[in-house]
Order: sequence, then structure tokens, then C-alpha cells
Amino acid sequence: MPSTDDRRAALLLLVLAGVGAVVRLVVGGGGAPGGVGFRPANDARPSQDSVVAVAERIARPLAAGEVVDVDRAPVVELTRLPRIGAGLAARIVHDRDVNGPFGSLEALGRVPGVGPSVLAAIRSHAAFSGVPRAVRKPVGGPTTRVAVNRATVDELTALPGIGPHLAAAIVADRARRGPYRTAKDLLRVRGIGPVLIERLKSRILVP
Repeated sequence: MPSTDDRRAALLLLVLAGVGAVVRLVVGGGGAPGGVGFRPANDARPSQDSVVAVAERIARPLAAGEVVDVDRAPVVELTRLPRIGAGLAARIVHDRDVNGPFGSLEALGRVPGVGPSVLAAIRSHAAFSGVPRAVRKPVGGPTTRVAVNRATVDELTALPGIGPHLAAAIVADRARRGPYRTAKDLLRVRGIGPVLIERLKSRILVP
């Protein structure tokens, strides 16, 4: 059991600690020596009302005729689209940052997880204001077909709707599961749907 001297020593330490805290507040140190402080610019802090307003906007269903610009919208705005959760919205923004604007609904199919059902669900609410980046043309001119069972990632990237990420996924799937016998076999690659395959048919050779 603590002695009287122990209790007095503990009380003294608490008093000294309290005095020290008051002194730091008066002097304006606000932290331990060498500590790094943070102060929002212009002392601005998001109000509870603004946070609530953003939350309400995200939760509010899109009205008839209301659209979201997929080529410019941030993650939180993209989640308002049907069938687009936070994870998929983040992948869309990442693909857009790496490969440039989509420019069309069909090009959005290059994002892993965006299949025909998702494209159909967002069709009436998605807008595309960006201009897609010019893709590198394969050697031999724009009519040269790409042999998907032998093509490199760079060669596959030149195909319409195929960015670096999807091209790498094709090569990885080909190595793991074997060559493609028909164009429809590309459906086994996550992120490739029937719409994209129709665009590719005139540009690829299979097998």
C-alpha cells in the first residue's frame, strides 16, 4: 500500500505537470520541444454542415437526366452512378490518371470490373467530355492486325480500348491459362466485355 510520502510525491508530480501545461499554453508553444505542429490554412476547418452536405449529395440518387462526367468527376461523385462502389470508382480514376480520359462509354470497359452490365446501368447517367489520348499504331499501318497470342504489352496497348493495365492482364492470363482460340476467349480476362470485343474483332488475329 502506498505510503504517505508516496502519495505526496505523486500529487506533487501531478501539480507540476499541470503547471507546465498551463505555461505552454500561455507561452504559445503548443507542443513538446522539437515537435511538429499542424494548423489548417487560415485556420479553416470543414464545418459539420459542409460534411453533412457532401454525405447527403453522395447518398442522393441521380435524378432523371442528371449526368456525371466520368472523364473529370472525383471518386466521391463517381460513386453516385449505379453499380459503382468506392473501390470501382477509385479504379476508374486511377485508370483515367494513367491512360488519359475515356471519351466514350465503350472505352470505360477497359477498367477492370467494368463489364457490360455496369455499362448498361450507367449509360443514361454517364457523360464523357475528355479526348482520349492518341494510341501508338502498330508497325505496318492502322490496318495491321495484332496477334493476341504473341503480342507484347506495348503492341496490345495500341488496340482501341486497351490500356497498359488491361494489356498486362491479357499477357498474364495468356501465360497462365494458355492461348486464345477465338476472340470470345478474351472474355476470361477481367475488364473485357462483349462491347470491347466487338471493337477489337477487326484489329486482332486469333489464334
